[in-house]
Amino acid sequence: MDQFLYYLYIGFGYLMKGCFHIATNYGVAIILFTLATKIVMMPISIWIQKNSITMVRIQPQINMLKANNNGNLDAIADGQQKLFKDEHYHPMITLIPLILQIVLLLAVIYIIYHPLGYLFGMSFDEVDALGNYLNINMGDSSGQLMIVAAVKEGKLVANEATASALNMSLADLTNTVDKLKGFQTDFLGINLLTIPGNVWGWYTFMPVAAALSSWIMCVTQNISNVLQKEQGKVNKYGIMILSVGLSLYLGIGVPAGIAIYWIASNLLSIAIMYILNFFINPKKYVDYEALEASRVALDKAKNYGKIDKNDPLYKVCKAKEKEDIKRFKHVANKHIVFYSERNGFYKYFKDIIENLLKKSNLTIHYVTNDYNDKIFEIAKDEPRIRTYYVSLKKTVMLFMMMEADMVVMTTPDLDKMYLKRSYIKKDIEYVYVPHDMMSVHMSFNEGAFDAFDTILCSGQHVVDEMKEIVNVYKLPEKNLVEFGYPLADLLEEQGDKANLERDKNKELKDVLIAPSWQEDNLMDSVLDDLISNLYGKNYHIIVRPHPEYVKRYGFQLEQILNKYKDYDKTMLSFETDFTVNRSIYSSDIIITDWSGVGPEFAFATKRPVIFVNTKIKCNNQNYQKISLEPVEISLRNQLGVSLNKDEMSKVDETIKELLSKEDEYKEKITNIYNDFIFNHGKAGEAGARYILKSLASKKQK
Repeated sequence: MDQFLYYLYIGFGYLMKGCFHIATNYGVAIILFTLATKIVMMPISIWIQKNSITMVRIQPQINMLKANNNGNLDAIADGQQKLFKDEHYHPMITLIPLILQIVLLLAVIYIIYHPLGYLFGMSFDEVDALGNYLNINMGDSSGQLMIVAAVKEGKLVANEATASALNMSLADLTNTVDKLKGFQTDFLGINLLTIPGNVWGWYTFMPVAAALSSWIMCVTQNISNVLQKEQGKVNKYGIMILSVGLSLYLGIGVPAGIAIYWIASNLLSIAIMYILNFFINPKKYVDYEALEASRVALDKAKNYGKIDKNDPLYKVCKAKEKEDIKRFKHVANKHIVFYSERNGFYKYFKDIIENLLKKSNLTIHYVTNDYNDKIFEIAKDEPRIRTYYVSLKKTVMLFMMMEADMVVMTTPDLDKMYLKRSYIKKDIEYVYVPHDMMSVHMSFNEGAFDAFDTILCSGQHVVDEMKEIVNVYKLPEKNLVEFGYPLADLLEEQGDKANLERDKNKELKDVLIAPSWQEDNLMDSVLDDLISNLYGKNYHIIVRPHPEYVKRYGFQLEQILNKYKDYDKTMLSFETDFTVNRSIYSSDIIITDWSGVGPEFAFATKRPVIFVNTKIKCNNQNYQKISLEPVEISLRNQLGVSLNKDEMSKVDETIKELLSKEDEYKEKITNIYNDFIFNHGKAGEAGARYILKSLASKKQK
């Protein structure tokens, strides 16, 4: 192993030998060696400086990418990878200084422990012979250092007897003894071959000096290194602690010469950093104002919606959550549990729950992730609805430990993402309740419904799609219930009422902009164009972002709201209260992209829709494995008109044309709607009937 390492570091050994011949003093030679390695590696240092500048230069784009896609890790990863490729940035290059530092440190350690070979050119056999003669264990890493010490102490005498014992000529032995005795290992009163931890005293200065040099280097890098100064506190101070700790170890546990190298290396690194900053000045390439603005944007995005732990509400929420989880776990024989992600989702369960309460003595257990969910107020008047506030993080564990006969939810991707089927009770029936009337094989993730036992289907199209999904993916048969869409019944009712109350002759027509939340949605693509082409033209523009957009991209929404805060509220308003659908009922026309709200509006009011052809809302890239055309596509040109994104200048005239043909569209949309969903006006009753029948069959088992 010694021979392998010897030849591995032989290049560095020759460099150290050259420095030693120039300086004769070992300490000066080590400093010259350190300077020489820094000069040799200067091209790499320049490369790293430029690469670091590139990273900091594109950091504003990375920060905004993260802010605009907060929580969407796939979009962030894809965007960052493309940016790195476009800018020719190599993330792994930042590891090169660390790798080189480690390689050089190991080389110096090995060379200092083996001066006889590297500095004096002695063979392995000659070194072993000297060690054996002096009764030194050459298996010890300090063997060669002990030989040098023994010679300096006069334990090796150059005479015929010794030469004969070592199988050397007297001249060679005399030359060796003279060289080793003349080996100047003292530097500033310290023997560089001595390990400070073995003697302490004045030698304690070495670990302190090594640690201090590391601390100075880390402080200056945190202030002036183009990349390091942009790192977070954990990175900055973590590296500082690691570097200072390593320096203390080197100063205490290895020969003092290694500490000299480490001190010189740290101080020279500082000098090189400032030299590079002078000749390749980061300020010429980096827009630090944009960087700071992007950092503020990212911080806002990360903190959006978070409750400050010092906020009294945080403690109240935590206390309620703890109490509610305890209550939930202590309830035995739970028959049915409803799960809601947030306030506003109760409307999807409302008709089912009301029918269950009316037609049975069931107790409804309702778990919500929203502390302000209106279900808590509803439950005050209905003792058979038991409510529980559980944060999303704790809901994950609650689902794993779930014990109930049935779980009803609108959240897809069961068992695919964070919510899992119960690990405790394997026969729970998981029931999916639709939160729109659209297809299930394009806008949802592939496999979004695989883990559900029962799908409450809004219409025949969902039944047909689910049957084909089961067949194509070889899934267990599912209970496909002809359910309908209770919200459509409510929308139609409210739509009819709104139609009666609607003033067709009002001066300002209500135009609802209701986008989806996926990539390229109206909020992120053509909102400004829409507003600029409609604002001030006898319209009241109502912008209603998707609830998921508000949840994921609150920071972007805040920017949009700030941009338009000074506009006339009678001509432009934003609606973010999702507990009501007032704008959907009252609007004269709707503009959307691939959101399910477009067909909902058309079916409720029997009025046409403008569809903007943004990037198709497709979460399942393999949706074409299912032969049926998604209704999101097939309905677009039946319920209104489609416009491309570059046709926003036509939106005003398109609105006027569609409004002039209201009667034609009313008849057409009514015919489509009558055939599109099940159980008009009775969906909640159909859902409750299935649930009671299923629970009764479980009880019989």
